[in-house]
Amino acid sequence: MDYQETALLDYLLSSGKLTEELVESLKIEAATLGKSLTELLLEKRLVDQRGLAEAKAKVLGIPFFAESKISADPELLSLISVDLARTYQVVPYTLDKQGKILSLIMVKPEELSTVDFFQKRTGYAIKSLLTSKENLDNLIANVYSQSLSGEISGVLKRGKEGPEDEGVRLVTADTISQIIKEPKIVEIVRKILEHAIRLRASDIHIEPMENITRVRYRIDGILEEKLTLDKDYHASLISRIKILSGMKIDEKRVPQDGRFNFQSEWGEVDLRISSLPTVNGEKIVMRLLKKTDKVPTLSELGLRGKALTTLEEAIRIPHGIILATGPTGSGKTTTLYSILTMVNSPKVNIVALEDPVEYQIGGVNQVQINPQAGLTFASGLRSFLRQDPNIIMVGEIRDEETAQLAVQASLTGHLVFSTVHTNSAAGALPRLLDMGAEPFLLSSSMTAVIGQRVLRTVCDKCKTAYVPETNVIDDIKEVLGKLLDGWIKSNPIKAAEAQKNNTPFMLYKGSGCDKCGGSGYYGRIGIYEVLRVTDKIAKLIMERADATTVETASKDDGMIIMKQDGYLKVLDGVTSLEEVIRVAQV
Repeated sequence: MDYQETALLDYLLSSGKLTEELVESLKIEAATLGKSLTELLLEKRLVDQRGLAEAKAKVLGIPFFAESKISADPELLSLISVDLARTYQVVPYTLDKQGKILSLIMVKPEELSTVDFFQKRTGYAIKSLLTSKENLDNLIANVYSQSLSGEISGVLKRGKEGPEDEGVRLVTADTISQIIKEPKIVEIVRKILEHAIRLRASDIHIEPMENITRVRYRIDGILEEKLTLDKDYHASLISRIKILSGMKIDEKRVPQDGRFNFQSEWGEVDLRISSLPTVNGEKIVMRLLKKTDKVPTLSELGLRGKALTTLEEAIRIPHGIILATGPTGSGKTTTLYSILTMVNSPKVNIVALEDPVEYQIGGVNQVQINPQAGLTFASGLRSFLRQDPNIIMVGEIRDEETAQLAVQASLTGHLVFSTVHTNSAAGALPRLLDMGAEPFLLSSSMTAVIGQRVLRTVCDKCKTAYVPETNVIDDIKEVLGKLLDGWIKSNPIKAAEAQKNNTPFMLYKGSGCDKCGGSGYYGRIGIYEVLRVTDKIAKLIMERADATTVETASKDDGMIIMKQDGYLKVLDGVTSLEEVIRVAQV
């Protein structure tokens, strides 16, 4: 047992954390088993990691760092990369340039070789703060996962090559081939992509502003700014991405599309690239599709109860139209992919016309539309009918011709899936009538309509319960009605817990942690309404009834609307009330 461990035992003894008998027993056991004192203390749960770190800090005379979240300056992070932070178990905290002192949060500040390494590497004197290994791992995950700018700053500081160093301000035909191969441009693109995959981003926006280039990620449906670059790097950055995606780098006047695959330690993604000329330069949007992701089931998407049962019954009918409705980005295509996976078998011929093809499903004949070549939703659907299909998926019904062809296909014994941009399930029926579909044909062909939205789920690591205010309770009671009584009966444990707090139910929110990046949300789920076209609804279609009338009739038949489904998920602790109001308030 070394001097430090002896001092640690003495401190824990004097502070009343251990008894003399226990200390003697630990000394004997450590010598017998050949284990260190710290190992035994943790194994026997006589002290936790934080308590051990606090005791160690007292013994060494070093400040103890207890905070689990910090905001590190990008310049600090450029001094110590994430790889170095993980290897040496350190996190940069503050930098005093005048005093030339760098503060490091460490797990083992007593290791002088580590301190000496960072003094020589950074040129600053090192001031140590001690924390537990568990807390340091959280700090590394939080600080480096959220700070792309720190990593990019490090890239831009390395070496002498680059637009600023070479005085390059204008990218020309003579200089472009050299610039886009520069190590720092290649590295910036790589880090932007790696960071996006690590943070589960669905889209990357690279946008030219007047004086800067802004990089934003869409994470769980919300755009977040992650990086700003000097405008001098914009042209070479865009050109690098355009070359990777097979686009023309000398064509900047018209929008272009491309794609490429990217693989990192966090997974492989298929990237769909879109360029758009703006007044400040070309903007790039990259859609990330994980190759390892399997198509989720309807239950995994968030469908449950009566909505799930209604939809499954509609899918079993071998003909008719099933529509998914909602605004852009509400998960309509993903829902249709989930349904296609359910009905996919060697006994049926499935053809799908999409824009673009987002997931590749084995056994499904997927076609991407190409308007320039004359392949539109309407012309493709007409061709599909000559391919002996059982099931047809059309990415979107946009015009009268596509609507009429979809109706005709369903009436001739085909099962048709498609999407329409409307705010609710009931709104899809008047919309198709407005497109020119005949009421008597539509009433015979429609089977079911799905209305949906996607919202963020509360982070399970930092989820906390709270008692809602009276006006919130009244609103939930009014929206749910009798559904609330059913929920209370189905959730006796949660209902009993709420009663202890003198409230009919508890609500939940995320307090923010390293897992969710401080947002309180992690992942997404859908809220749904499924309208079954019964004889009553078919009659309303014949009468050209408006969406409100159709929705009221469906609710009378037992349909749970999206807001109600959202509120039930709020009571279950899946999401927050604010999220449901944000996406489902109509």
